[in-house]
Amino acid sequence: MRALSTAAAAIALAGMTAAANPAPAATSAVATPATREVEATVRTFADSTALDAKVIRLALNAATCARAADPASPARNDRLLTVIDYSKPSTEPRLWVLDLARERVLFEERVAHGQGSGDNYATRFSNLDGSHQTSLGLFRTADTYVGSNGYSLRLDGLEPGVNDRARERAIVMHGAPYVSEGNIRTLGRLGRSHGCPALRPAIARQVIDTIKDGSLVFAYYPDRQWLDGSRFLNGCS
Repeated sequence: MRALSTAAAAIALAGMTAAANPAPAATSAVATPATREVEATVRTFADSTALDAKVIRLALNAATCARAADPASPARNDRLLTVIDYSKPSTEPRLWVLDLARERVLFEERVAHGQGSGDNYATRFSNLDGSHQTSLGLFRTADTYVGSNGYSLRLDGLEPGVNDRARERAIVMHGAPYVSEGNIRTLGRLGRSHGCPALRPAIARQVIDTIKDGSLVFAYYPDRQWLDGSRFLNGCS
């Protein structure tokens, strides 16, 4: 695996330290260098985007756990982390591609959710084929192909029972004409997919080519069952 930046390396160190030594109930007043680096990274992205700091922190922790749990997994694009915050409405940007090594925001985009997940707001999530609902959790990007929705990016769900049927369900990232200002004016929301995180056509290929081949995608919503049960959010177990 190629060397990470100081911040990205600190994120990995903080996650592995937390996994080996769970924090006590009371938060220590003394922050380790790794923790300070992580919090600095959180603040950097929170200050430069509409992303909530707690969502960034969860995404960083999940990414760290995934790398620690499967060190043999593809390391290409390991400096990139895509965060989708489905607690935000479809009319607002809610997908960010973060360059952890350079602490830069590469993309900030609107993204569609599944027809079965809700209207302007997504409130229902599923791993079931035919549900037309979006899935939460951590994904790893894979290869690209050209299909019925044009240039598309396959996603592998990493969380059993939460998103691990993404391949089976053909949950992919692709461009879609219903992700548009026109739909927002007409419908008061974006159009909806069958569960795929769809982007506006003008930017889809650029985003896909940036994050393909092994980077991580973190799809968030304050779903208590997922937050409490995800192995990537609870000590890397």
